Amino acid sequence: MAPWSTYRKAASIGAVALAATLTVTACGSDSADSGTATASAAPGGVALVNAGKITTCTNIPYEPFQFNQGDKVVGFDVDIVDLVAKKLGVTQDIVDIDFAAIKSGAALNARKCDVAAAGMTITPERQQNLLFSEPYFDATQALMAKKGSGITSLDDVKAKNLKLGAQASTTGLDYVKKQGFEPIEFADSPKELLGLQTGQADVIVQDLPVVLTWLKKSDVGAKFEQVASLDTGEQYGIGMKKDNTALKKVVDEVLAAAKSDGTYNEIYKKWFGTEPGGASGGGSGAETGTESPAAGS
Repeated sequence: MAPWSTYRKAASIGAVALAATLTVTACGSDSADSGTATASAAPGGVALVNAGKITTCTNIPYEPFQFNQGDKVVGFDVDIVDLVAKKLGVTQDIVDIDFAAIKSGAALNARKCDVAAAGMTITPERQQNLLFSEPYFDATQALMAKKGSGITSLDDVKAKNLKLGAQASTTGLDYVKKQGFEPIEFADSPKELLGLQTGQADVIVQDLPVVLTWLKKSDVGAKFEQVASLDTGEQYGIGMKKDNTALKKVVDEVLAAAKSDGTYNEIYKKWFGTEPGGASGGGSGAETGTESPAAGS
């Protein structure tokens, strides 16, 4: 995920499956009604899909960026978009939808949502389909394996002929493929972790903040560890419909203000336990943009 310190379902899903994902309804709301709903005006000339709401497409769970906590969806990305909602004088409504429909721009084009905030890495390919905000989170990938594995790099994985796992349609998957691997693909991050726990994979590649969050859980941290960090230079961005320049202007203004007044740092510390650029999280984007965690979707 610039100055603002990151993917998911295989490309082979196909048009029929993609169309099916677009029928997913909103989490705890009715915001994903018809894609033909009349746009509603908000401050700054911003047209919103639903009156009084900024509707966010995301893919749950992707802790700590977005995940269920009781009957609410919470997380780093949720808090960031809440700042945009406050600026517009509306509330945030969240739609849980397949990531392939998010990164392709299909969900936004079908007017299922106003923004996409899903730990999503900005890539040239995605920029053809989405209008991105300024980067808000620096991204790094990590390798995770059993404690005592002796693995410290992708070279070790190759030399030991180990089974490498990755989340489908992610930049982590793309990265290891470019390194000559043909990893086992898992549909989402929980399935990827389960694949490691059950021995389907010996090692997995995933965004560093996600790995660090997993390792805080006693049952995971007791048996597994981060064995390497892969500095892939990724950055997360909030996605919008290609022509929605009015909303992009507001989002970028909110991000800049949050950086300036310390609000971003507060949100960052809330979810990562450290200030931006600290050892356990990722870069804030207040620096150069390639230094730490989180790699995105």
